[in-house]
Amino acid sequence: MAQRAKSIKNAKRRELVIVNPDAAGVDVSSTNHQVCVPEDRDENHNQSFGCFTEDLHKIARWLLQCKISTVAMEATGIYWVQLYMVLEEYGLEVILVNARHIKNIAGKKTDVVDAGWIQLLHSYGLLTASFQPENMIRQIRQLTRQRESLIKSSSREVLHMQKALEQMNIKLHKVISDLLGKSGMAILKAIIVQGIRTAPELAQYADHRIKASQQEIIKSLEGNWTEDQMFILNQSYELYNFYQQKIKECDEKIDQFMEVYVQHKASADTDYHPSGKRKKQKNDLRFDGERYLVRAFGVNIMRIPGICQLSGIKLLAELGGDFVQKFPSFKQFTSWANVVPNNKKSGGRLLSSYVPKKKNKVGSVLRTVASALKQNRSPLGEYFRRVQARHGYAQAVVATANKIARILYTMVKEKNEYDPAKHARSSASLSKQIRSLEMRLQMLKMHQTEYQQTTG
Repeated sequence: MAQRAKSIKNAKRRELVIVNPDAAGVDVSSTNHQVCVPEDRDENHNQSFGCFTEDLHKIARWLLQCKISTVAMEATGIYWVQLYMVLEEYGLEVILVNARHIKNIAGKKTDVVDAGWIQLLHSYGLLTASFQPENMIRQIRQLTRQRESLIKSSSREVLHMQKALEQMNIKLHKVISDLLGKSGMAILKAIIVQGIRTAPELAQYADHRIKASQQEIIKSLEGNWTEDQMFILNQSYELYNFYQQKIKECDEKIDQFMEVYVQHKASADTDYHPSGKRKKQKNDLRFDGERYLVRAFGVNIMRIPGICQLSGIKLLAELGGDFVQKFPSFKQFTSWANVVPNNKKSGGRLLSSYVPKKKNKVGSVLRTVASALKQNRSPLGEYFRRVQARHGYAQAVVATANKIARILYTMVKEKNEYDPAKHARSSASLSKQIRSLEMRLQMLKMHQTEYQQTTG
């Protein structure tokens, strides 16, 4: 296993020592991979290889021939993925490093220099490995991201349908709340599939529960049925249905992968107690994801306020059930998820505390969950509103996301179910707030008395 940096103190100075003598460095690109090993392992210790599958196996065999046990490579685009997996298949320990953390080198920049620099840093244990889930979770993650991409494409076609209707002065989406609801889809199907154009006849397909009156619906369906816009509407409608079918197929494949994944987990399915959150939502999963969450994490994370079935599956797909073993504490986890301030200090003064602008799927999910707690009547919802009153909405989202991340980490690590009482405000805090409100009330009464005396 790769070691972290160590130093020894001599009589005159402190020196770094080599902790990974069997370390190699790889500079990854789209056309070739530059690989560097220690100078005593081969005459040509810094070699360039191609990027084809045959070349990846050559790299692995050469590293084993040079008695390399651990390899560091930079995360460049998606070009590292296959090399990473091939090296792991050969039994090599591979760490993925953020490219921004290893580029601080002066002089002329070449692939040979970069590979040698990565190898040198790794041999001294100065590189920090990026989080990487296991292979099965990586496959599920790709499927969930593909599903999210399909949903975005489907939503784009809905906008195209609305634009085509607007171009023909059909105001249907102005009188019904959702064009994709029962009434909207029934009317669109009647227009496109059955070819109906008369407003009174189309209005008959609207559900009786919608708030708009029948006369308003008829007025909204009167317009100019032009041939070009009808062609666009027809294509957008077909593409929307096509994407919905692909989302369904994607759900079925995710369901299959999830079933295989949880079979290797120790948590049994007998202790599964639903949280009661499962409600029909737009773009929801077409299988019982809560059951998989319980078996993968060992606890039901859907009991945390704000976490629904879809967000829970996204967290599982990005993290895996054993993510707590890869983060020593919740502090490292929240920092990796990018839900903590980046405090910069100089001269004893705080210069900045903004959250870094970097993409992290787990952080995005946690922020989405936190923003849904704005009106939630729970300790987490109360915490959100309290922070928002002091620091604003953006800070409240990050602070609540941080709190949810800490709760998630603790639940999975200690295998304890979510307990709202542990996160409720203490009696002392509530008493302090009551006293503060009473003082404000007394001040308002004094101002009222003074105003009455002045105006009376």
